Amino acid sequence: MTRLMLAGVILAVAGCAAPSPEPVDVSAKSAALADRFQADLQGQLQAAMKAGGPVGAIGVCQQAAPAIAASLSEESGAEVRRIALRERNPAAAPEGDLRERLEQLAAAPLTSAGKPAVMQWTSGSGADARAHYMRAIPMKEQPCAACHGTSIGTEVRDKLAELYPADKATGFKPGDLRGAILVSWPVGAAKGK
Repeated sequence: MTRLMLAGVILAVAGCAAPSPEPVDVSAKSAALADRFQADLQGQLQAAMKAGGPVGAIGVCQQAAPAIAASLSEESGAEVRRIALRERNPAAAPEGDLRERLEQLAAAPLTSAGKPAVMQWTSGSGADARAHYMRAIPMKEQPCAACHGTSIGTEVRDKLAELYPADKATGFKPGDLRGAILVSWPVGAAKGK
């Protein structure tokens, strides 16, 4: 009888652990931010490619991508950033359970309709609860292959080595997961907007 009561108390206490946060749908507003991020970056990359070829575009990715993410984050109240399993910028390395989720996305970066795959989840509790939206960035043949593909020119390799000595972001084939756009909202802000 005592063991049965003890087991009941243990189960009751375990049941009182912090509840998992309720899922919060942030897909529409997160997709809009991810679209803006990609459109802004692609526009700047295309202009840089026309002006200075792939070597010129490397600087755009290095400077413009973080600036665009910071601007969208400040404007929206969400945290907007790129992450990658094989990152070029060490700041893009996923930490904690993000690595596991990104590995899941890498297994199927495209939907059956050929669109970038998306994951959503909620983490944390109380004031630390966050709603996350992660959209795959599948490798495209051009212009991405010039800097991230399997056959990279010498000038590009030299510039990458100069700017990113620990670069891991090469050797991708079209359709591979190049990285992801991650949009994370405080749950209170996510529900209120």
